[in-house]
Amino acid sequence: MAVYLDHAATTPMLPAARAAFIDALDLVGNPSSIHSQGQNAKRMLEEARETVAASLGCDPIEVIFTSGGTESINLALKGLFWSSAGRRVLVPRGEHHATVDTVEWLEQHEGAIVEWIPVDSLGRIQLDALADALAAFDDIAFVSVIWANNEVGTIQPVAEVVALATEHGVPVHTDAVAAYGHLPIDFRASGLAALSVSAHKIGGPLGMGALVLSRGANVTPLIHGGGQQRRVRSGTQDAPAAVAFAAAAQHPFPDLTALRDRLIAGVRAAVPSAVLRGDPVDRLANNAHFTFPGCEGDSLLFLLDAAGVSVSTGSACQAGVPEASHVLIGMGLSEAEARGALRFTLGHSTSGSDIDALLAALPGAVERAGRAGLSDRVVTL
Repeated sequence: MAVYLDHAATTPMLPAARAAFIDALDLVGNPSSIHSQGQNAKRMLEEARETVAASLGCDPIEVIFTSGGTESINLALKGLFWSSAGRRVLVPRGEHHATVDTVEWLEQHEGAIVEWIPVDSLGRIQLDALADALAAFDDIAFVSVIWANNEVGTIQPVAEVVALATEHGVPVHTDAVAAYGHLPIDFRASGLAALSVSAHKIGGPLGMGALVLSRGANVTPLIHGGGQQRRVRSGTQDAPAAVAFAAAAQHPFPDLTALRDRLIAGVRAAVPSAVLRGDPVDRLANNAHFTFPGCEGDSLLFLLDAAGVSVSTGSACQAGVPEASHVLIGMGLSEAEARGALRFTLGHSTSGSDIDALLAALPGAVERAGRAGLSDRVVTL
């Protein structure tokens, strides 16, 4: 039986979310229509918004449904930048590509000045460097920081980031896609201007997410049209997907700490040369990220896949040429070290037998990948 340990990429849809989605597909009516069918659709949509809002500690009006985390991040960052007189944005190294590519686009096409804030060897933002940047510039449009790193699992000090930025009147956005469902989120108490999440990371449907946007935040919309959702994100809303998202948001996520720690201890025992990356304590309960010296991560992935175990390298691969993870490079790893990475992520369907299967297959995969060695096809960042 196949073993799935790539829940950070997507986690299987929860039965309750699947059932809610199928039931809602019988819905007839546009939520923006004023007839009874339309108002029934709107009622279901707004009840879903209330449920999602409760899971995030915000008001329902602050939940803007989107097509997922990437759109939510684009809407937040571009919208905050366009509505600000500031031209400078502060972003830590090692963010998700949805953030990195967005601010680089703003730099190339909209005249933004990106100040990259360094992270330490565990992937945590260096708060002193952030404080220095906030004090040095008076034209900052926003700060954006990932709540928990999607590759190495390190949890960022979001409260401290918000406190520093608030001293200078700078709004903060956080990418909480990886954190949602694993960490408590109280948007109302956080002081954040905006927060991005995705439904399929918590057992909801693909293609559905949300931007939580504070009442006081000023953003210029990406999409114009019918003026739905506070005129921030126009367009007919996907009520069935929102209903399924809400069903997943109500589901208590299991505490995966014990399984994660069992996996980490097992990998270290089976492959003593493996190096755990990310914060060993302040990390996501479902994340174990290792580098394997002398091995190509892609080779390990394919060998484990052949053994029926699905994992991730946590790095991009274009045209078959391995590319070192920008997250690991930002943490100070060499390219050779970064290219030997594997990410194991757990979810609601993970069992102890899944961990056993991985640990049985891993030593042989590492031995074979080590014999093959690292490819000489190197792509630098």
